[in-house]
Amino acid sequence: MNDRIRAVALGNNPADLLLQNGRVVDVLTETIYEADVAIADGKIAAIGPRGTYTKAKQVLNLQGAYIAPGLINAHCHVESSMAAPESYVREELRWGTTTLITDPHEIANVAGAVGIRYMLRAGGQMPINYYVELPSCVPATPFEHAGCVMDADAMAEVMHDKGVLGMGEMMNVPGVLYNDAEVHKKLDLFHAENRVVDGHAPTITGKELQAYVASGIDTDHESMSWDEALEKLRAGLAVLVRQGSACRNLEPIIKGVLASGIDVQNLAFCTDDKHLSDMRKEGTIRYCVKMAVALGMSPVRALRIASINAAKIFGLRHVGAIAPGYDADIIVFNNLQDLEPLHVFWHGRDAWAEADAIVSAEPEAALRGSVRPASFNEETFAVSHFEAGREYPVIRMVPDDVYTERESMRGEDVAEALAKGDVYLIAVLERHHGTGHVGLGLLRGYGLKNGAAATTVAHDSHNLIVIGTTPADMVVAARELVRVQGGYTLVHKGQVVGTVPLNICGLMSSAPTENLIMSLDEIAEKAHAQGVPANIDPFISLSFMALPVIPRLKITDMGMFDVDKFEFVK
Repeated sequence: MNDRIRAVALGNNPADLLLQNGRVVDVLTETIYEADVAIADGKIAAIGPRGTYTKAKQVLNLQGAYIAPGLINAHCHVESSMAAPESYVREELRWGTTTLITDPHEIANVAGAVGIRYMLRAGGQMPINYYVELPSCVPATPFEHAGCVMDADAMAEVMHDKGVLGMGEMMNVPGVLYNDAEVHKKLDLFHAENRVVDGHAPTITGKELQAYVASGIDTDHESMSWDEALEKLRAGLAVLVRQGSACRNLEPIIKGVLASGIDVQNLAFCTDDKHLSDMRKEGTIRYCVKMAVALGMSPVRALRIASINAAKIFGLRHVGAIAPGYDADIIVFNNLQDLEPLHVFWHGRDAWAEADAIVSAEPEAALRGSVRPASFNEETFAVSHFEAGREYPVIRMVPDDVYTERESMRGEDVAEALAKGDVYLIAVLERHHGTGHVGLGLLRGYGLKNGAAATTVAHDSHNLIVIGTTPADMVVAARELVRVQGGYTLVHKGQVVGTVPLNICGLMSSAPTENLIMSLDEIAEKAHAQGVPANIDPFISLSFMALPVIPRLKITDMGMFDVDKFEFVK
């Protein structure tokens, strides 16, 4: 702490900024009290009763508004917004998030360390605490082909870059449990420096959960129910309560918290993956707080979960509270029901104004032109691949979630089911190295009529995923994404009716936020008009059909994959 901050606290020197006539939301004691807040050199120098501090270069009369610590998004994937880091951060700041714990495993799966360093460079220039958890599973499993492989040695080369906080979600649960040497080499790398290790343990319970946590896993964001969250809390995991665009798990967990009356110190809020237009309308962590309050939680407790809890879980000292010596990362709310931000400060400076003035970083050439599948045609997706007399697995989509169920269909029934719109062809094309790997399968529940949809946002290896009612439409969709080098596209009766190019690794767009949101909303509306049900996000939900670490049945460029058995369907 420097001499000037002490001098301001003693009232001997003027503050840089004095927030007068506010109500401090004290997440340390879960109380609210009237006070003025003096800020100097980016820190909170002092809090005192009204009138205690009068000297300041700038005075802001809050007229009774609420002074709360900046919010912390405890786990997010910036790339999943499809916006460049600078645009993403502006939306987080708009609603009062001043700290991000990000896991750039989307771009790492495409471009490795070059992609991670771009995210650190682009996000790190913004007025926000931008922390990266280094992706632990690139690729997520050995059952798919990604653009890059990051082993422990590759991680070690990046882990000391500025902004790297810990290890990203360890999705290879079997590798942890059954002593995969490379997995444990990665864990040892971060344990040796006492860094946080994020977990990923959907539906893991009993002995397996105990062994997973005993291996040195610190957090988990995959709880879908209160029972699952409670078991993980009792095992010592920090539960990151998730409310994103595709996965909405906050309500059952917070209802369980309220009914049980448990201590909330090991809870934080996160979004994981959230669509840019949803961020614009709702915010991210602010929306979690608002939901928790609507469910009956006190606003101060909800804000505690959204701030100091996350800071303590991730070892961020001097972040997450309104107290002397803490970073002056502050959000001023109009009230604690609407939770509309009036001001957002980062290190005592106007975060909104600073963010608007920053020019986006230019992506390296290696981050463009990454959609390079081998040649394909209608035969690649032909119904003739499904032989009569054989049973084939069918992915059944679950509305409002990325989990799926497994069904089956006989090969001789596929053509008729396609004609009726009962099932869809789904394929994943390896798009990074032109290997020619293609996984072809069947999916039920998407709803699209007379066409195809495709995306290069296909978690986590981000190959090209395409779904359609005919092989011809699927070819049109896939070729369109090769033409624009990644993004979303929609085809109706052989014609492209909408495309959103994502020029950064086929994952993100450098277009202005308003333009990108409009394009994303338009293509989603067209997909819904073409039959996709309202409770299925046409592209976000589709992107998770290729993720072989979330149950139950998924598809990769190597084939249909049974997540429960962790093996390909034979």
